[in-house]
Amino acid sequence: MDLAQAIERHAAFTPRKLAIAYGDHGLSYADLAARMRAACGRLATLGVGAGDVVAYLGFNHPEMIALLLACTRRRAILLPLNWRLAVPEHARVLADAAPHAVLVTPEFLDHAEALRATNPAPTWVALDATRADWRQWDRIEIAPAAAPPAQAAFEAPALLCYTSGSTGMPKGVVLTQEALFWNALNSAHMHDLTSADRVLTTLPLFHVGGLNIQTVPALHAGASVFLHAKFDPAAAIEAIERDRITLSVFVPAQLTAMMEHPRWREADLSSLRMLTTGSTIVSEPYVRQVQARGMPLIQVYGSTETCPIATYLRAEDADRKAGAAGLPALYCAVRVVDDNGCDRPAGADGEIVVRGPNVMRGYWNAPELSAAALHDGWYRSGDIGHFDDDGYLYVVARKHDMIISGGENVYPAEIEAVLLDCPDILEACALGKPDERWGETVVAAVVLKPCTRMSEAQALALFEGRIAPYKRPRGVFFLDSLPRNALGKVKRDDLKQALAAAAAA
Repeated sequence: MDLAQAIERHAAFTPRKLAIAYGDHGLSYADLAARMRAACGRLATLGVGAGDVVAYLGFNHPEMIALLLACTRRRAILLPLNWRLAVPEHARVLADAAPHAVLVTPEFLDHAEALRATNPAPTWVALDATRADWRQWDRIEIAPAAAPPAQAAFEAPALLCYTSGSTGMPKGVVLTQEALFWNALNSAHMHDLTSADRVLTTLPLFHVGGLNIQTVPALHAGASVFLHAKFDPAAAIEAIERDRITLSVFVPAQLTAMMEHPRWREADLSSLRMLTTGSTIVSEPYVRQVQARGMPLIQVYGSTETCPIATYLRAEDADRKAGAAGLPALYCAVRVVDDNGCDRPAGADGEIVVRGPNVMRGYWNAPELSAAALHDGWYRSGDIGHFDDDGYLYVVARKHDMIISGGENVYPAEIEAVLLDCPDILEACALGKPDERWGETVVAAVVLKPCTRMSEAQALALFEGRIAPYKRPRGVFFLDSLPRNALGKVKRDDLKQALAAAAAA
């Protein structure tokens, strides 16, 4: 058995049901199963076998999903490439992963030509485009169906996702079919996901958030996925209205863009059962702001290494536990530990560690990094958080983001929550600035909402009586925007450089 079998079974039970809507086209489950079988045959013709890596470079597209399913049947491994990376960054990833083939959509063929010049070893294949000296995906012979390799399917690696690399060279996270399967069951419980749901996917599928929080679980459940090539706030709002979307995942940066759009206040969002968010620390005031529009906003916590679902809220807890990252997933164990690996009591911060069948096998070609990250099956996240008395997890910081001022720990999220509580502030990020006396002092970067004004003194006054003096920022910098990666996470290293330049100026 493999993950592709679920699609085959849905095609037998409900062949005409919509599986994926993309632009003006729709694929039924019978269509998706046929496309998956064709992709499997083309991979066989290309000589792709068990353990081989197949890379995909392009915007969200149904063929990428068919390719993932085909890889699960061939026991091959799909590598979705982050299309926002520059040529040298892609070159490093390809050198590390050594893919057997690279499938490229038309928008990235010129970009890929530069990669191909330095790395001709893979078979370079063009999707939906004709390019001299390139294999054409739809013209590759579809080999007759063959028995899958003998390797047990659920134990086989299926997905290779490279982390954003915000702290160094990106690491390739190896996720098995088993991890995807149990993650899908966790998602089904999180969302009460059924075949009746209509899921909107706008997050990039090169990240586990876009691929695995709802998209793969929705197809596993026999639901309908409405797939957008890229995120556009107006298109997302229109799709929710027109297609009667019941579930979707948006990171805070996307939600902010939607809430700022003129259509947000008047759009008919009544079909939504809930919205899901994550990828960064989400404050209670922000959750309340979204929920004011009439639908529950639930939070999911996890990482690429956990596929990603590790903890979550359900809709019935969205208001009562606003700002919490939720309870441990149905098929997952989560602890908060000190530096010695001992459990911390409720309310006490420590490192979040995760164990379960959804956790990665390890890092690609990096046994030492894998051993450092996995201890007795527990993945050490590097995130700091605590459980409340009810067992709900609250994430307060990344370990390397924590500010230590005068020997005291200062968590950026606490500073940011005060700033974001101000109605004139759109975005905020707290950072540590080197200081000879204190080790670090706190500074903050702030983005104001349009047509608003604020002085540094006014921003600093927001902290009076709310947090201890040693935690308060010593300076506030006003920016037009915060540098973010593909999933909306603030690129703190880039921001530190920008603030240092601003301070010097």
